[in-house]
Amino acid sequence: MSVTDYSRRRAIQAAKGEIPFDLLLTQANIVDMVTGEIRPADIGIIDSLIASVHPTGSRLDANEVHNLNGYFISPGLIDTHVHLESSHLPPVRYAEIVLTQGTTAVFWDPHELANVLGLEGVRYAIEASRHLPLHVMVAAPSSVPSTPGLEMSGADFAGKEMSTMLSWPEIHGVAEVMDMFGVLHGSERMEEILHAGLNCGKLIEGHARGLKGADLQAYLAAGVTSDHELTSAEDALEKLRAGLTLEIRGSHPYLLPEIVAALQQLPHLSSQITVCTDDVPPDILIEKGGIIALLNLLIEQGMQATDVLRFATLNAAIRLQRNDLGLIAAGRRADLVIFDSLKQLKAQRVYVAGQQISEDGQLLTPLATSQDVLPPRDTMHLSPISAEDCQLHIKNIVNGSARLRHIRGARFTQWGEIDVQINDGKVQLPSGFSLIRVQHRHGRHDAKPQIALLEGWGELRGAIATSYSHDSHNLVVLGRDANDMAQAANLLIESGGGMALVQDGKVLAHVAMPIAGMLSDLPAHQLAEQFRQLRELSSKIADWEPPYRVFKAIEGTCLACNAGPHLTDLGLTDGTTREIVNAVIESNEHEYKHNNK
Repeated sequence: MSVTDYSRRRAIQAAKGEIPFDLLLTQANIVDMVTGEIRPADIGIIDSLIASVHPTGSRLDANEVHNLNGYFISPGLIDTHVHLESSHLPPVRYAEIVLTQGTTAVFWDPHELANVLGLEGVRYAIEASRHLPLHVMVAAPSSVPSTPGLEMSGADFAGKEMSTMLSWPEIHGVAEVMDMFGVLHGSERMEEILHAGLNCGKLIEGHARGLKGADLQAYLAAGVTSDHELTSAEDALEKLRAGLTLEIRGSHPYLLPEIVAALQQLPHLSSQITVCTDDVPPDILIEKGGIIALLNLLIEQGMQATDVLRFATLNAAIRLQRNDLGLIAAGRRADLVIFDSLKQLKAQRVYVAGQQISEDGQLLTPLATSQDVLPPRDTMHLSPISAEDCQLHIKNIVNGSARLRHIRGARFTQWGEIDVQINDGKVQLPSGFSLIRVQHRHGRHDAKPQIALLEGWGELRGAIATSYSHDSHNLVVLGRDANDMAQAANLLIESGGGMALVQDGKVLAHVAMPIAGMLSDLPAHQLAEQFRQLRELSSKIADWEPPYRVFKAIEGTCLACNAGPHLTDLGLTDGTTREIVNAVIESNEHEYKHNNK
């Protein structure tokens, strides 16, 4: 008889009063995710299971009793879509933070690791999270790379790799399908990936950014069932009406007011509304929280706490096809979070699998790190560069002029055109412009640097470098001064990856991320402090203009799957037409006398 069978038999016996509970939670006010009621009840637990939910005071037989003093009790919170890598923490350090906030389960798409390490990265994600009290459901990355033909990452996944991953018992579905163009235009690669997911009956996550009308319907017809890439209230309602499960995300809070207002006008709140974090950096994760922060933002926008908690519990469990989670009911897993108020949610206690693991935001016992799992290092396959490598050149022009295509804007990019002068083979940067430089770091092709003009970021006063760049994670440097750009890049090459700020030859901030060029060895609070300083000091280099031109945009500026121009390791790309574009519209060689005054 397996442990699970034994536990269930004991739970049946305890529910009938034949044996005492292992743990009895008394004087609780249950937030009922089925009826929306808040009602008093006691909860009896056997091993990891809820054995009974019964009237207050009707049972006293238990080996241990915890009096909850009339506090509110909810199922553990579930994050339906997250990239743990964006916290820059290994899974165990990430778990230490979110567990104390009430998050007890996550659906992790490790495509950041996979884009660097291939299948080895997915195996690392599984092994590094295997024995954690945080229940980590790993998804099989479908976006390696996110935009084939326009970029190169550290691996290529197609049908064979997807079938391999889906055969692993730890894999719970197909992660976000970012190659929308491939789905809509019937690429062989995407058909193989989707067929593998459909044939095994597991979830298929979506990334339906900008899709509407016939294209949205076609995307759903391919088998995709969820989306977190919401751009407006109108977009959210169209996707909900189409049948997608919405994953309202906390990483874009500026959209929440209009989305909440639209949802509140509906006749009822669908069970197909869930919540996710997607990407949360370490300082924000610690200071404001993950899912708990999003729930509080939704409450601030006027939503009922009972509704937003249902998004993060029962609705999420339904979405993830987990009938053991998301509800305080007999037979469910005893993952529970205790709140003293529903006006501002703050986890007072957290229980996982029937064991109390935290109180007042502190773990009762530190989480152990598995000594058998070796973090992947040495992924920056680049030699040091020089300032000359950070200059923009036009082929065959030493002195002359040219008209160039360039990238305009942050996040939502458009094409621009500008006339430039070339002096001694170097483009003279126009006023208001900076440079973006991308170099392949995975050793899969000749790492010829790609450089383009960038408008809409202002004149950067120094350089910002990162090896964490969605989704191919090549080495990206933004700046205007070639010496600063080279220094920032070399700092990351030497340290194994991370992020760095350099100004006038001085290192303002540097966060080393030697694990896959994206995760840190530091304790969580130390990393968070370094990252917070990096974010704050970045304003010395760039003038931020929310909501789009923000520090976070650095990590997503090369997302070639999105519409508009983006620079990748293969060149200047057009995410709409799926072409690599020649930046030079026309050029002229002529005698040019440089004015040194």
